Amino acid sequence: MDLATLIGLAGAILLIASAVILGVSPSVFINPASLLIVVGGTMFVVLAKFSVAQFLGAFKAAARAFKFKLPETQASIEELVDIANVARKEGVLGLEDREISSPFLAQGIQMLVDGQDGKTIKELLNKERLMTLDHNRSGAKVFTAMADVAPAMGMIGTLIGLVQMLSNMEDPKSIGPAMAVALLTTLYGAMIATMIATPIADKLSLRMTEEARMQSLYIDALVAIQEGTNPRIIEQMLSSYLPPKEREKAAAAEGA
Repeated sequence: MDLATLIGLAGAILLIASAVILGVSPSVFINPASLLIVVGGTMFVVLAKFSVAQFLGAFKAAARAFKFKLPETQASIEELVDIANVARKEGVLGLEDREISSPFLAQGIQMLVDGQDGKTIKELLNKERLMTLDHNRSGAKVFTAMADVAPAMGMIGTLIGLVQMLSNMEDPKSIGPAMAVALLTTLYGAMIATMIATPIADKLSLRMTEEARMQSLYIDALVAIQEGTNPRIIEQMLSSYLPPKEREKAAAAEGA
């Protein structure tokens, strides 16, 4: 579970809810017509921009913003160096029954065991990496579109409410409900865009970058293992994927 995403969204919602509860009655902020315009309108407009599969797939991808977690880079490098040592001592067949932490890495290990050459391994895994990138990018695009459309639907609702209000100025009782639609649609649109859609889109983009970097690390290591590169050289090569501080710490530990 990604605590940053959970705490951030829950905290924002809690603050808004507290402001509502401490003011007037919370029921004042619930308007079915406004919800219909903003939520329903946003969903249908976004659906029109994508295929049904992309639209529905985005909500599955959104779960990655909350629970998807990649292994630490340093831990992955240690695992790959260990795999390289086994392959060097026992041959790639010694990796056949080994438990692997990542499905992507397991796929590459299986290619090694099957005797694929380095070029083929790199080409196939790069295709897999690009497909994963495309899937994640599609989910991020849907939520980015949602963040763009929701405020616009809120503005449309505001205009509808103002038209209703101005067309019935002679009836004072109709002014309140029409004004509520006008203001609440703007509020709903801003909340959906700012508190839900944009954070999820940004987190999916971050996950996409992190996963692509980790898969590149796996590909480099697997090709090097297939070519019989010394495990120590592989470790030095993969250390370039570490952040500068971790790289210095790893170098200091190696020197010690």
